[in-house]
Amino acid sequence: MPLPACFLGDSGKVTTVVATPGQGPDRPQEVSYTDIKVIGNGSFGVVYQARLIDTQEMVAIKKVLQDKRFKNRELQIMRKLDHCNIVRLRYFFYSSGEKKDEVYLNLVLDFVPETVYRVARHFNKAKSIIPIIYVKVYMYQLFRSLAYIHSQGVCHRDIKPQNLLVDPETAVLKLCDFGSAKQLVRGEPNVSYICSRYYRAPELIFGATDYTANIDIWCLNLAPLQRPLRFALGCWSTRQPRASPR
Repeated sequence: MPLPACFLGDSGKVTTVVATPGQGPDRPQEVSYTDIKVIGNGSFGVVYQARLIDTQEMVAIKKVLQDKRFKNRELQIMRKLDHCNIVRLRYFFYSSGEKKDEVYLNLVLDFVPETVYRVARHFNKAKSIIPIIYVKVYMYQLFRSLAYIHSQGVCHRDIKPQNLLVDPETAVLKLCDFGSAKQLVRGEPNVSYICSRYYRAPELIFGATDYTANIDIWCLNLAPLQRPLRFALGCWSTRQPRASPR
């Protein structure tokens, strides 16, 4: 599998790959995209922004190294999720790396331009608080997304402002980044070193390996959206520490 030219820096070139739809039957089809640019990177891999040729819609392409010995848990989980407040997996495909036998999984996802983290930072720089109407709308949608994934037995395990995407034009919020997510099974041990540091539940800090999806709920009390809500209710709030990378 040749590495798509756009990933080598040719952002104006139209790239065509054979991709599998995120939902439904495994019926590979050709997908073409262009206007590639990097919008994020980290230990997980790289995220690109691209434009689909057929619909002219913007998408995000998350590219992660695939260990051939294992199935990708994020892919398995995202293929079963279908909710308006969850970023949608449109397609997925594989590409080769520069090294021999190096394979990358590419997840083609909904593109949402902003995050709760950047929204909160904007108001913080302006020395103001997020309007309560925004807090209500965003928190409502966040609770809906968590209620849905928990009903599917999935625990996100990395709830933080950077993983809450928001569309400034529609105020729609979508939960993203299921790289740490897991289908929890009662009685089956899980790693305790999970979740970003400042959003880690007490049981995880103390090394618990038998926990529930409640660790996702704990994170909500620490999200920046809660700060203006507490302020409006007359409650004292400490300064929100900056989140550390996962």
